[in-house]
Amino acid sequence: MTISVAEVIVDVAAYPVDRSFDYLIPDEMVSLIELGSRVKVQFGPRNVLGFVVALKEETDIPSEKIKPISQLLDIEPVLTSEMLQLAKWLKHETICFEIDALQVMLPSALRAKYEKFISLETDIDNLPEVLKPFFSQTSKVNYKDFEKNNLLHPLKTALKQKLVVLENVVKQKGQIKEVRKVQIADNTEILRDISNQISNRAKKQKVLIEWMMQHVGETMDPDTLYKETNTSSAVLQALIELGAAKFIQEEVYRDPFSKEVGHTKSLNLTEEQSTALQKITTAMENHQTETFLLHGITGSGKTEVYLQAISKCLNDGKEAIVLVPEISLTPQMTERFRSRFGELVAVMHSGLSVGEKYDEWRKVHQGKVKVVVGARSAIFAPFENVGIIILDEEHESTYKQEDNPRYHARDVAIWRGEYHKCPVILGSATPSLESYARAKKNVYSLLTLKERAMKQALPTVHIVDLREELKKGNRSMFSQELLESIESRLNKKEQTVLFLNRRGYSSFVLCRDCGTVLQCQNCDISLTYHRSNEKCKCHYCGYEIYVPKTCPQCQSEHIRFFGTGTQKVEEELYKFFPHARVLRMDVDTTKTKGSHEQILEAFGEGKADILLGTQMIAKGLDYPNITLVGVLSADTSLHLPDFRSAEKTFQLLTQVSGRAGRHEKKGEVVIQTYTPEHYAIELSKDQFYEPFYEREMMMRHQAGYPPYYYLALVQVSHEDVMMAADYAQKCVEWLRSNLSFNVSIIGPTAAGISRLQNRYRYQCLIKYKIEPELIPTLMQLIKLYRSEWIKKGILLSIDLDPTMI
Repeated sequence: MTISVAEVIVDVAAYPVDRSFDYLIPDEMVSLIELGSRVKVQFGPRNVLGFVVALKEETDIPSEKIKPISQLLDIEPVLTSEMLQLAKWLKHETICFEIDALQVMLPSALRAKYEKFISLETDIDNLPEVLKPFFSQTSKVNYKDFEKNNLLHPLKTALKQKLVVLENVVKQKGQIKEVRKVQIADNTEILRDISNQISNRAKKQKVLIEWMMQHVGETMDPDTLYKETNTSSAVLQALIELGAAKFIQEEVYRDPFSKEVGHTKSLNLTEEQSTALQKITTAMENHQTETFLLHGITGSGKTEVYLQAISKCLNDGKEAIVLVPEISLTPQMTERFRSRFGELVAVMHSGLSVGEKYDEWRKVHQGKVKVVVGARSAIFAPFENVGIIILDEEHESTYKQEDNPRYHARDVAIWRGEYHKCPVILGSATPSLESYARAKKNVYSLLTLKERAMKQALPTVHIVDLREELKKGNRSMFSQELLESIESRLNKKEQTVLFLNRRGYSSFVLCRDCGTVLQCQNCDISLTYHRSNEKCKCHYCGYEIYVPKTCPQCQSEHIRFFGTGTQKVEEELYKFFPHARVLRMDVDTTKTKGSHEQILEAFGEGKADILLGTQMIAKGLDYPNITLVGVLSADTSLHLPDFRSAEKTFQLLTQVSGRAGRHEKKGEVVIQTYTPEHYAIELSKDQFYEPFYEREMMMRHQAGYPPYYYLALVQVSHEDVMMAADYAQKCVEWLRSNLSFNVSIIGPTAAGISRLQNRYRYQCLIKYKIEPELIPTLMQLIKLYRSEWIKKGILLSIDLDPTMI
């Protein structure tokens, strides 16, 4: 078969362009080009980036019209054929552009401007003759040098034989990191000749050349050389000038890990853990596509099951992907995996610099690691022989991407599991209702861990009614019971975790005379007060103002802060316990790189008595000295206008309670609430998941929400409120006339936050059980929007599985 045409998806996110285009492959590229390579092609008047998604012999386009590929950017493809298939699936499932689906799989560094270098991986004598001259003076050569000299074919052969390796040096976004090394000449005769030339008075040079003759051809750090020979840089420089050695730049991977970890061995499993592991390993041995829901109470040892399953996977010569929902969980989780699997672990999450992300991705791409631990986007790790995929805390909403492509990591994991014929494990103490319902219907296989791994009792939970506290005249944010419990822990030198689902100092600023609440000028949302810089800030668009001394409406001086934020709690804590050491962990204190690790490390080392934080601290923490957990307000997430609010509250309370008493010391939890009778709060007390599931499913059935129905959210926004409302109405009418009667369409209504960044937002909700025409109909709606409505300034977005409505 003579391949002469490539199908290319171009990097232009526009509706008419959302398909592949045929380009002629120039003769010199025919044997170089592969599926998944990036190319530069002429598209209209400009050169754009593109991805090769298919190769074929001929095309229907007349020869005078077909354009050739301008440049081949990769002779080693950056996307595997699996990723190309996955992109097509994502395009259909999330209704996005194919180019968006392809781009989401690559680190941002590969979307930037970059230069490519070829690094020598072997002795120069092993190279083909035509390549040797390029490496006579250096071990790294610019890729363009081979391109200019028409040597891409021998270069590709050398790459395949691993004699050289291709590196991308990223411009602007991040560089390959290099260190200076000394390379000693690899010819003993040359060194002997130089030794004879050196005067006997140059004693240091004599010592150094003698030492070099014992280390012929070696490469080392200059400081090591100075230390071992007791010489200086001037002595080395003199010998370099004589040709005894040379300085070279050697590439090193950036290390995203801030500390060393010891090595741990597999622990003895409980009977429940062994049963779960046995079922998972059987699926691995049989190359079976199976999704397991590992439902284990907090502290039941889910992580150890993951570790031993991965160990089996690595022994079989396969690779593993582990997802955690938040960056704050990654340090502890990564540490556990690194202590078990050492250098075989790469980490991928948004807390890394562009350069670190790029280096970690390259380690995976080049097969240098076997395990990836990371947040949502790590599901696209370019492994080619996946043996197991794990989603820890599978119920978390952070696994869903909120902008295009709006994928859910769980769905991508299951797709990849089917592709690689390997098991997928969804682990949680509080599974999402959808996952648990699937397990009940045997779509997933349910594995249950009902006991804590070390047989410890669950913590004792006290629910405090804040209404009673108010009646007693206690207006502080701490109930008497919680204060006494904190005092007791401080006396015993034990640690406390205090949880508040809100950051900032107060929720809002209100005038007591006229009732005015300070609002964001761009969004329909109240501003949050931040004490540290005396500013009020919008947590959606970033708009901020200094706190006014008087009310902007009535000029009254009675302008006050209402609600409770983490900063305010910290201040109150110091009033009650002036000698307590408090660490605060929220978005404001974790802005800098590595701050998550530093705070958790300090707490783990006992440098603080109380850790106060938002939901970052609700899960994953496992420290032996935490014996008290306090939830300051369980109602924060309970009364949100969201059909999942009870589920989220139950999950949060169960998770945060599980931080206490995980080791020898007994744990205690104090939950403060104004609605102690609510079933989500009552049932979280004893971690009764099953009764909660039954109760919540009944509520969902009555209201017609998932998992009984599927949802799709169509949102329209415009800077003019009437235009937004008008086009939202047009959307609803169009959908009603094109979808069957089995579909329920609610709306249009204003979105929960009706104005965001100066755009008014209206939406409609589609509820359905089975609607084969839904995706084609929504595609047609998008076509209508992109051909006509977009010109009027309308923005339309579709979310097929909304986490918030």
